[in-house]
Amino acid sequence: MQRRQSSKTQKQPLKVHHKNQTDLSAWRKGGRIDPEKNVENHQSPNNQKNDSKQGFLEQALSYFEKVQDRVSLKKNSVLQKHLATVESIALQRGLPPEAFDVLLNVALSGKLADTVNTRLLKSLVPASVIPETSVVSSVSWLCVSKCSGNIQLLFLRWLIAVFDFIDHKEQLHALYGFFFSFLQDEKMCPYVCHLLYLLTRKETVKPFRIRRLLDLQAKMGMQSHLQALLSLYKLYCPELVTITLPGKMKTYFKNSEGPWKAGINTVRRRNQENSPVFQPLFLGTAQPQSRKRKWNTQLIIPASSTNTNNLEEDEKKNCVDLYRMSESFRVEQLQTFSQLLQNIHHLEFPSQMGSVLTNPLLLHYMNCIKDESIYLRLYYWMGQTLQEECTWCAVDNNQDEEEFKEFLETVYKTECFLQEGFSSCEEFLYKSLPLWDGFCCRSQILRLVSWIPLGSYSEIKSHLYDPLAQFFFTSSLYFKCSILECLKELLQNWLNWHVIHLDSESDSQGHSSNTTHSELLNMVAELIHFVGWISTVALRLENNPTFLLYFILDFYETACDMYLRYNLPLLIMPPAGVFYPALLSMDSVSLNQLCYIMYRYRTNLVAAKENELSKKETVQFRFSNQTYQEYNQYITAMVGCLWTSSVFQKDTHPQGLHMDDELLKKTAVQEFKNSFNIVYHPAMMGYAVLFLQQAWPDGTTFNFSLIKGKKWNWYLEYLYAHGLKGLKVFIESSINRVSQASHSKAGNVQV
Repeated sequence: MQRRQSSKTQKQPLKVHHKNQTDLSAWRKGGRIDPEKNVENHQSPNNQKNDSKQGFLEQALSYFEKVQDRVSLKKNSVLQKHLATVESIALQRGLPPEAFDVLLNVALSGKLADTVNTRLLKSLVPASVIPETSVVSSVSWLCVSKCSGNIQLLFLRWLIAVFDFIDHKEQLHALYGFFFSFLQDEKMCPYVCHLLYLLTRKETVKPFRIRRLLDLQAKMGMQSHLQALLSLYKLYCPELVTITLPGKMKTYFKNSEGPWKAGINTVRRRNQENSPVFQPLFLGTAQPQSRKRKWNTQLIIPASSTNTNNLEEDEKKNCVDLYRMSESFRVEQLQTFSQLLQNIHHLEFPSQMGSVLTNPLLLHYMNCIKDESIYLRLYYWMGQTLQEECTWCAVDNNQDEEEFKEFLETVYKTECFLQEGFSSCEEFLYKSLPLWDGFCCRSQILRLVSWIPLGSYSEIKSHLYDPLAQFFFTSSLYFKCSILECLKELLQNWLNWHVIHLDSESDSQGHSSNTTHSELLNMVAELIHFVGWISTVALRLENNPTFLLYFILDFYETACDMYLRYNLPLLIMPPAGVFYPALLSMDSVSLNQLCYIMYRYRTNLVAAKENELSKKETVQFRFSNQTYQEYNQYITAMVGCLWTSSVFQKDTHPQGLHMDDELLKKTAVQEFKNSFNIVYHPAMMGYAVLFLQQAWPDGTTFNFSLIKGKKWNWYLEYLYAHGLKGLKVFIESSINRVSQASHSKAGNVQV
């Protein structure tokens, strides 16, 4: 037995027998062993204090290793001293790998009281890695029932919390059946399920284990930890798990890292300030080690040994067989894209999925291989991490906020890489937005909102639109613009999703996707209506600022082109509260944007009508007559303003500019009919003045009535040359037809 082997070497537990093994002197310096500098480092004054700490730790470990009989904590000052030494050093800098074998054995052997064993287990904070042999040796103590149930439970919680620090996991996987046998203990069952969830592979899913889990579920009811393990089993072997399981759970497992979280964070930050004890193996390019907390340790895939030289030697030794492995390919060996292609069908992902987020190769794998088990693991891990690390849902801490910002930024970049949002992020946003102050992590939160996947309208309205509306109406102008930009990106992401799935389903001629297509249409329509509503209110609240109007029209530049650009049979016109402020804007940029938007609406509507009449394609969800009618009302108003100077007579929109001549005469405005054409319009008058200066350089007054006939056409060319491309395409596509028909009965464009 390994425990017996360790007892034979008790005399020299801290000596180094291998060139790649770390010792306490290396741990004390916070780096690797360097024989050439060893004497120099011992001479430095800064290491004298570390020398004394090393001596104290060695004495403490030697004491615990030799403990034979049950010792009382209150009556033994030596025990109190050594226990305090271990706790102090563990919380300050973490324990070296060699300490875990000694401390785990004494804590689980039952030689000391539970109070001491509990304090020892809670002080097991790793400075670098935890040897797998130490973990396996400690597991063997569970077979002989020397320790109490509370200590066994605390040991399982520790094993889950430090799972990513264990250097190897092959022997742990071999103990899968042993851990499975502890499911019968009701108190230990949630933590055993969590550990099994981390260890589960496809080959470990067996019919008798599924039956056992189903029996436990029938006995205990639908427990989240049992559901998590059954869900993973079902993904690996759907033919064996035939029951229906709920789709999602907010939290699968209880938090297991509580006693060790603060210590791990403290050690990590301290090591980052100096030379890190353990430099993890980054995949792809070399990067500096991050300073993030527990969740950030999972953004890195730890090396599978205490020294990366072991891995390099293994790679050199097995270079020929690297691409021909028939068994699982270790993630630690994945360095190049060619390796990914060669081993894509037997690549084994890390047990905890956080390490995937910063690895492009593994993200490429997720894009290529739609493995539901990977998404399930990532869903669990990310949901748990977001819930625990959210700074405004927990204790307010500036340093934690900065780290949380970096984590949210990493999640956002991953979503951009995969071109899809995570459902766990969606649930986090729905839960946290009502508690959000609108300031903390603002940029990151809005970016994540732009990747919310499609869902039911009722859920999105109550959990997203309602909180956003409260922030929107009570926030500054710049925050309003940020929300509009976020919603525009959300619309684009939904439309891109539609295009991608439409292409993937083009080969199948069935109608299985009709429901999804209908939901997409409803969701997009509600989003556009929501943006139209908040935009109308915001323009009134802020008195029609040009800056806000730009972001509103930018959203409608996407909405106006959904049929032709994204093949979505849906067009929704902007509300009058957006259209008329843009038409009467004092800024030429807004007017030019509006002209381009109306040109694209016309192009899409004409294409839809032609396809419908010619029956070239069957549009299941056709445009309503109200859309055509509203477009014609808007186009009549625009032509009446910019071209025919008849807007006050021809505008038929209920919220339009129609006014009686009697009322207009009372304004005492001369030539009121021409007030909004392309010469007299407030947004265009500056161009007209510059044109007159160039056309009549000797003129002393600005006579706008001179711009007519040929000069009118020259003026148009002058406007086009100054970048008003939207105005150009609008005039070329609509004005000529409308102006020719202005003497007729219609007076508008019938598309």
